[in-house]
Amino acid sequence: MQADIIDGRKLAAGLRLEIADGVAALKAEKGVTPGLAVILVGDNPASISYVTAKEKACREAGMASREIRLAADVPEAELLSHIAALNADSSIHGILVQLPLPKGFSERNVIDAISPEKDVDGFTPVNIGKMMIGAECFIPCTPHGILKLVEAAGMDVSGKHVVVIGRSNIVGKPVAALFARKARGANATVTLCHTGTPDVARYTRQADVVVVAAGRPRTLAGDMLKPGAVVIDVGVNRVPDQSAPKGYRLVGDADFDSCAAVASAITPVPGGVGPMTITMLLWNTLEAARRLS
Repeated sequence: MQADIIDGRKLAAGLRLEIADGVAALKAEKGVTPGLAVILVGDNPASISYVTAKEKACREAGMASREIRLAADVPEAELLSHIAALNADSSIHGILVQLPLPKGFSERNVIDAISPEKDVDGFTPVNIGKMMIGAECFIPCTPHGILKLVEAAGMDVSGKHVVVIGRSNIVGKPVAALFARKARGANATVTLCHTGTPDVARYTRQADVVVVAAGRPRTLAGDMLKPGAVVIDVGVNRVPDQSAPKGYRLVGDADFDSCAAVASAITPVPGGVGPMTITMLLWNTLEAARRLS
């Protein structure tokens, strides 16, 4: 068996065309241009790269993009004041504070300051709480993208066993909750594994779908899979590679070659989950503009 590749770039491109059409329709019907504000604190190279990609995606979708850059040593009160001003700005429909923040900031305080109506990352307690009870809310972008990728792989997870490796608030916990919902594209039996799980392979060998978001290369190998499983690899890790132009290459949390030999479908790294994350951010921003208009 050789797994089909779940092409996140192709799926994202199709969804972005739909989003651009939605933006154009909102402009034509109500004269409203969806606006996304991104706050970047400090000069983390990865964060700068992510913010640049988000701004480019906004422009391509016809959205307005505003960037606020602050020094790493800015007082937290000043950061909170910028958020308060964006909450009150009717031209801004989505607010994103790029994480992680530099040391000395309370990420919880910062996220809590964002208006739930403009929380297009889906991280505020209000949106997380609504997600848990199945109410209308902004779904966190990476988990939302994962659901779309599994759907694209042709897997109906209703009644199936989904194993999630990793319990972060950004990916692991929300994606486990979303797959467990009594809803279309969900209704699965979910097992959440983490660093305290003594034998992860015991669970993954039973899984129809494995979502691996552990932040560690080779967390999942082919001998840990049930033949025909779908693998969604969220990890992005740099590993030394002297043959690569930059001296490193990007790999996921799954050992791609061994997993692809057993799975029915697998996401690549890069080109799998990553493009979907930004796409679902645009999706949420358009929805926020619709709700606020």
